[in-house]
Amino acid sequence: MRRYGVADTTFSRVDMGRIAMRTIEREDPEGEIVRYTVPGIKDLPVAAKRLLEEGCDGAITLGWVGRTTLDKYSYLAASVGLIAVQLLTSRHVVDVTVHEDEADDPEELVRIAEDRAEKHARNLVLLVRDGGGALAPFAGKGLRQGYGHAGPLD
Repeated sequence: MRRYGVADTTFSRVDMGRIAMRTIEREDPEGEIVRYTVPGIKDLPVAAKRLLEEGCDGAITLGWVGRTTLDKYSYLAASVGLIAVQLLTSRHVVDVTVHEDEADDPEELVRIAEDRAEKHARNLVLLVRDGGGALAPFAGKGLRQGYGHAGPLD
């Protein structure tokens, strides 16, 4: 049975973990989901590592970044940590992050978060279930998460 790790934060202003879990359940009904919630984004690397060490085949991390420069630095540190986790475990950790300064309208931030969490959760299922070749048909298509697709240039 495939196992998916979902790591999210209490700092997030949208329950992206719930959205990711719902999407994973829809895309892989036989899969098992393990959720691990931490206070903030700098805690996500260890959460993802623990999920992978406890038998998850891949993980998705869902974080929220505030508007300040300090928040941006915290995200950078977390991102480097998540890359390290992937290299140490040889498993995918799909990083889903919403930056609060992406929109001034709270409803738009909710839409971005929902879209990004759902699309990246679907990507995780494809990677875990079918490997890197599963996304090959979409290469070069200008696909985006959180916004409309940019589209290919050729």
